[in-house]
Amino acid sequence: MNTSQQMHFSSNRRVESAIIASVFALIFVLGTVGNCLVLAVLLRNGQMNSKTTNMFILNLGLADLCFILFCVPLQATIYAMDEWVFGAFVCKMVHFLIYLTMYASVFTLTAVSLDRYLAICYPLHARELRTPHNTLASIGVVWTLSLVFSSPYFSYYQQMDLNGTTVCVPAWGIQNRKAMDICTFVFGYLIPVLVLGLTYARTIRYLWTSVDLVQEVCDSRLAKRRVTKMIVIVAVLFCLCWLPHHLIIMCMWFGHFPLNHATYVLRILSHLVAYTNSCLNPIVYALVSKHFRKGFRKVFGCVAQKRLANKVNMAPQAQTVSLVEVGSSDGSNHSDGSAKVRFLSKSERKTAMSACMTFNVT
Repeated sequence: MNTSQQMHFSSNRRVESAIIASVFALIFVLGTVGNCLVLAVLLRNGQMNSKTTNMFILNLGLADLCFILFCVPLQATIYAMDEWVFGAFVCKMVHFLIYLTMYASVFTLTAVSLDRYLAICYPLHARELRTPHNTLASIGVVWTLSLVFSSPYFSYYQQMDLNGTTVCVPAWGIQNRKAMDICTFVFGYLIPVLVLGLTYARTIRYLWTSVDLVQEVCDSRLAKRRVTKMIVIVAVLFCLCWLPHHLIIMCMWFGHFPLNHATYVLRILSHLVAYTNSCLNPIVYALVSKHFRKGFRKVFGCVAQKRLANKVNMAPQAQTVSLVEVGSSDGSNHSDGSAKVRFLSKSERKTAMSACMTFNVT
């Protein structure tokens, strides 16, 4: 009976590990591709880089991409493997990076909410404050605060040997861990969420109630509404995705949270939902912002043109000439199904070759 139970548990363990690894792989692929597209769109257009909101979005995309690349794969191994195999330094670094990018994301969203509040409610005064130089300074403050609040986590986790198995677990005492988790909840979630709620509530109220009919149809006013709508959705998704993670930690310290298989599954699900947030922002940008949709299409179009140009460059010279000299078959009649060949004049050949060379350069 014990042997059959162990085999059943081992089989369930393998199934759960496969499902978790698949979900983490999906998050990794979507997050990497999506955030790389966002960075490509923002960096490709020099004019967009000079706008404060886009600079904050660039910083948010960079934080999400770092989290996806450095944290998600290693976290997947914790649930998919029976022991920690990456060494003591990586054990400390991966958890430090998780909280560093989390703080950077939430502080960036808080800075964006204040930026939108100034831009919409105080547009004249905001022109003096919302400059690229001040935006870069704000981003520097965001990363500095993130580094300060996340640096204790570099010693929070430690590699240990537990009954012959190498694990990466918290190494602090109970009281220190409790104080640290409470500080993370207050400064990394509760206070930023209160600031986000207050600023966006006042901003949305001003947009929808404090404008007259002439201003309401103005293009700049409509553009501000669209940008604010996009940022609000991003902020709400962050708050919802990270809420289960913080609630479970608070329940562990102040409520009843027994250590069993059900709570273990809840813990994994809370981590998956929190990590999913890093790949949702590009989807929001694509659905809400027409400028990002155009930018994504341009990136994909540029990649397609490069591939087509490489194919043309790799084609034999004789084949290239024959393609140039073959006449169009759209308006011609074919009795035997073969293409009708039209020999070009000398001037036409020069024009065609010049067009082909221009296309290759492009």
